[in-house]
Amino acid sequence: MCKVWFITGCSTGVGRHLAKEVLQKGEQVAVTARNTDDIEDLITQYPGTAVAIQLDVTNPDQVKVAVQQATDKFGKIDVLVNNAGIGYFGAIEESEEAEIRRMFEINFFGLASVTNAVLPLMRAQRSGHIVNISSVGGLVAFPGVGFYNATKFAVTGYSEALAKETAGLGIKVTVVAPSGFRTDWAGRSANNTKIVIDDYKETAHANQNTTRGYSGNQPGDPVRAAKAIIKAVESKTPPLRLMLGAGALKRIRNKITELQHDIDSWEETTVWADNPKA
Repeated sequence: MCKVWFITGCSTGVGRHLAKEVLQKGEQVAVTARNTDDIEDLITQYPGTAVAIQLDVTNPDQVKVAVQQATDKFGKIDVLVNNAGIGYFGAIEESEEAEIRRMFEINFFGLASVTNAVLPLMRAQRSGHIVNISSVGGLVAFPGVGFYNATKFAVTGYSEALAKETAGLGIKVTVVAPSGFRTDWAGRSANNTKIVIDDYKETAHANQNTTRGYSGNQPGDPVRAAKAIIKAVESKTPPLRLMLGAGALKRIRNKITELQHDIDSWEETTVWADNPKA
């Protein structure tokens, strides 16, 4: 049966590739972007199954209008993909408050706003799938992108809670954790802090330079990422957490090993802290 998809951030990257792959399958897509000129070619190519909708996820009124436009056009929303997001480079001490808040508004609060607008529809249908694009940086922190990590850790925690709240309502949730993919995330989509503190040269700055340096040459293929997300949505048993890329797998496994070490090394203190009654 044909699904209706609502995808945010379709002007570039995984969002654009995902919209194209879904449309090629003959499904219907509300293709959203802040500037609809960036997605007009998709609508021209798929005039019967695609609709272009202007959407700035940080604008609550626009979020409501966008969701209404999609349901007016297609009658329902089966799959919500919260893909819109930005990056920001800077050591934690260097990071500028205005840039931090802007990133949180887009990466987390915007995602939550769109989800809240779609949830009543999915609850009424007793069906739906919410896909939140997080990052390997939502499970493993890296120097030089600490506040970006914070936004994506928030998305991961939010998604895990949402999955438990909606499990009995026929609504599935998947949080996606990609590693390095050939998108514009490390290019024009990520600002640099204007504050430079030399003491972070060997940590935050080194990671920033490495990440910027391989922008456009990352091992991850965004087309394959799109296909993987579609595979998860079509699965009868979709994952709550979907890691994408060998880099993500390696770093998350290392995190599990580190976490296990801390658990085992401090188990006695952990249990002691309960102070159980005799």
